[in-house]
Amino acid sequence: MSEKATGAAEPADAATESFVAHRNLLFTVAYEMLGSAADAEDVLQETWLRWTGVDLEDVRDQRAYLVRITTRQALTRLRTLGRRRESYVGPWLPEPLLTTPDVAEDVELADSVSMAMLLVLETLGPTERAVFVLREVFDFPYEEIAEAVEKSPATVRQIAHRARAHVAARRPREVVTPAQTRHAVEAFQRAVETGDPRKLLDILAPDVVLLTDGGGKVRAALEPFVGAELVAGLFVRVPDLNEVEPVQVNGHPAMLLRRDGKIDTILALRLDGGLISGFYVVRNPEKLTGVEREVTLSR
Repeated sequence: MSEKATGAAEPADAATESFVAHRNLLFTVAYEMLGSAADAEDVLQETWLRWTGVDLEDVRDQRAYLVRITTRQALTRLRTLGRRRESYVGPWLPEPLLTTPDVAEDVELADSVSMAMLLVLETLGPTERAVFVLREVFDFPYEEIAEAVEKSPATVRQIAHRARAHVAARRPREVVTPAQTRHAVEAFQRAVETGDPRKLLDILAPDVVLLTDGGGKVRAALEPFVGAELVAGLFVRVPDLNEVEPVQVNGHPAMLLRRDGKIDTILALRLDGGLISGFYVVRNPEKLTGVEREVTLSR
């Protein structure tokens, strides 16, 4: 290999090493901004293409530079997705992300990618969402966030304060211990298997909410179901719900339901005070392909 060819390879190798080293961070930033693993992967592809055109000698902090590219690409995509979601059929839920027990043990990370938190983040504007994720989840300095969102540090501080107050008013009421989580999940499974609505009522919060996302592609409720009596009755009437596989989705307990060998539904749970306060039922086939692929690869 010639000296010229060798010299050309070194920067490319350095760029690849840096991108791979920070890939998990970049994916999580993009996913928390977009609520979609597929879109987050697309953003990472766009980030990589731009990163390969950067002269690394001009980059002081490669991590910050990569996050800046990712954030800007995610903001562009988020604004497009926002217009699409306005015409979405029925409730919109984030694309489920299969996670490991390690993520669940990291309470802050698990909370930041939970279905409940991602739905709260949906109520923020694109820039507010980016600022909240970078500051509150990853503790980036205001100056770096300002460069990423193309605002002044003073403006970013104001946005962060506003977003923090908005999220604090809507996030889960209290931290749930692993023991409480196990108890609630096991009790829910037993109650569904026996078909006893009274046992379900014992573990459901009075104001429990069930959201179903079919995206207009499969059968799903177009409005939320609210209240323990109503939600308990729904689970008693749903066929084959006892044929489930417990999994971790978005850092929290969930159940995977198959029909004819394929994933048909992901049922994610939200807990408050040891009771189940939310069910997030994802049935849109386009949002299940990533989990199907991950489950297949893990076998």
